Amino acid sequence: MTSVTLYVPKMNCASCVAKIEGAFEQLSREGGGEKVEARVNLAEKQVLINGDITADSAMATVAAAGYDSEQILDARLASEAKVEAENREYHTRIIQSALGLGLGIPMMLWGLFGGEMMVNSPDQQLIWGVMGMITLLLLVTTGGHFYLGMWRALKAGTANMDTLIVLGTTSAWLYSMIVVLSPIWFPPETRHVYFEASVMILGLINLGHALELRAKGKTGEAVQRLIGLQSTTAVRVTDSGDEEVEIAWVKIGDHLRLKPGGRVALDGEVVSGHSQLNESMLTGEPVPVNKSVGDTLSAGTVNGNGSIIFRVTAGLNDTRLAKIIELVQQAQTSKLPIGRLTDKISAYFVPVVVLIALVASITWFLAGPAPQLSHALIVLTSVLIIACPCALGLATPMSIMVSVGRAAQMGVLIKNGEALQTASKVSCVVLDKTGTITLGRPSVTDILSASADEDAPASTDVLLKGVASLEQHSEHPLADAMVSEAKSRQLKLVEPEQFTNYQGKGIVGVVDGFEWAVGNAELMKIRRVSKLELLEEKVLSLAGMGKTPVFVAKEGELKAVIAITDPLKPDALAAITALKHSGKRVILLSGDNLKTASAVAGQVGIEEVIAGVLPEQKQQHIIDLKSSGETVAMVGDGINDAPALVSADVGIAMGDGTQVAIESADLTFLSGRLSVLADTFSLADASMRNIKQNLFGAFIYNSLGIPIAAGVLFPFTGMLLSPVIAGGAMALSSLTVVTNANRLRRQKLS
Repeated sequence: MTSVTLYVPKMNCASCVAKIEGAFEQLSREGGGEKVEARVNLAEKQVLINGDITADSAMATVAAAGYDSEQILDARLASEAKVEAENREYHTRIIQSALGLGLGIPMMLWGLFGGEMMVNSPDQQLIWGVMGMITLLLLVTTGGHFYLGMWRALKAGTANMDTLIVLGTTSAWLYSMIVVLSPIWFPPETRHVYFEASVMILGLINLGHALELRAKGKTGEAVQRLIGLQSTTAVRVTDSGDEEVEIAWVKIGDHLRLKPGGRVALDGEVVSGHSQLNESMLTGEPVPVNKSVGDTLSAGTVNGNGSIIFRVTAGLNDTRLAKIIELVQQAQTSKLPIGRLTDKISAYFVPVVVLIALVASITWFLAGPAPQLSHALIVLTSVLIIACPCALGLATPMSIMVSVGRAAQMGVLIKNGEALQTASKVSCVVLDKTGTITLGRPSVTDILSASADEDAPASTDVLLKGVASLEQHSEHPLADAMVSEAKSRQLKLVEPEQFTNYQGKGIVGVVDGFEWAVGNAELMKIRRVSKLELLEEKVLSLAGMGKTPVFVAKEGELKAVIAITDPLKPDALAAITALKHSGKRVILLSGDNLKTASAVAGQVGIEEVIAGVLPEQKQQHIIDLKSSGETVAMVGDGINDAPALVSADVGIAMGDGTQVAIESADLTFLSGRLSVLADTFSLADASMRNIKQNLFGAFIYNSLGIPIAAGVLFPFTGMLLSPVIAGGAMALSSLTVVTNANRLRRQKLS
């Protein structure tokens, strides 16, 4: 499967989205092979296409839908080009707006203050004829892009927002020009000209688009900042000295020099030097992190006062920063279930609006009060203009874009927008213990021998050597503690002759000709290990202190119990208190024994504990909770958490956990801080409220605007909605949606 990202500069409304996505759906149906999926980010004017398709074919499909496009190959260059293009477009729209309003406002004021807007004499024909030609010139210069957009849509056999604008403004101008050229064709009371409506509508819409562009720029600031973290050059260390090179020329394995205050160019591993690095731009964690030989560096992070040489371990498109940018952009193009109704409506919206406008105007012409023709024209123009579905198309994507960007600033990666919607409904939060509530950096605190004659240091070293030689092949955090303890005693580890992993229970293997079993009580029972009762009382005491007991057997006989403790995360208690305060049910789900898990739960205020479970049992507990009516979020960091993360309504991985857990999750906390958990749910709640506000406003706007423009209030007020007011309302509706979405950038969280 390939992935192609296209920039579609002329895509500007919900119907555009529906047409482009529909074109790729039709391509999939006609192709008969692998499905081609297109996801549109209207706010960024991007289309992400996944499937068996080339960039040329993707651009041809977009062209068939009536839009020009270009492929995005470099996120940074594309971002810079987009910002530059939007700045140019902003200034162009401001100029076009000034021209349109500069002519339209004086003409409107002329009519309001008693000036003649009728054509009843040759002099008036001449004056308004000149004004008509000036207006035509402005229609071409200030509204040319609308005409081009409509023409592209017509060639593709579709209609869009531009169609409504062009039909509305052209109808007003054409009617006025016919009145000027042949006033005798019309009854005296209908010889009114509407040139000011045409140019003012275009002026107001262009002004609305300009302000919308400026507001949209703020919604994408989070991603722009992430992209801005990518360096363009690096200092490469060579045999002949240092040289500054373009990032594209750096290869994996090259050594780069990181100077004080410099930005890490690519992911790497420190080979010499030490310093403190600011990683807050990626993780949201403000405290600088110490880095020395063997530690990893992430592209985009900033060096402190030290000097470091590091070996490049990832190319430009494979860095952690690049993956984060890719995930954020994918999330911003994702569809929410709540937004799919909008897409269905938008696909039929423009043709239905044109039909409503025609029916309404014909009704006014045939059955309305005098002057029927003028009234029919006003209704036709007003309905076409006010019904533009800009606000409807922007309602959901603008909120998603801001929310995903805000989350990225918090150090939270949202894989898809649907997870954001589901997170707003979470009623139960299930937490793994090790690496989630605890730091995930366990250490050995006690080694209790099963026989008094084996308490000597030499005997303990022999035991640790055997245990650590096995555990060096395990990815479990407890294994790291035992290996670290062996290394601290400078014990030389060997390769085991046999190695068997009992998932969720422990390890059995042969070291130096002896069979060792290292794990929990369940493993000891399976291996029929003897003398377990010798340390039973001490094991209970250790577990009561929150320490995890690991049983060690040699040749089927219990030799010792190794006690391991993992400190709580500093923010664990506050994070769980915040979750409970927000009404969430909190459960600790751990593979550790009940005594230890309960002790840890007690320290952080969790009342419900499910302990001693295997990975598949963790998954079953999640399924059972969902079956009971809970909307479940699972938070974990290990391989054994992956099945549960996938089964949960929302899977949340700690970013300092395993890659398997991160890939299985819907959300990833880059910093590993638990305190952002409550903030994430709070942001999800705020995002859904914001989307509902936008959709409600957009639907109400169109639901009320179209009937009012069609004249339903005329019997009560004796007035019809002016096309100029309709144009202003249409521009204002889009701006309102964008502005409301931007409130999420400053939303106060828990």
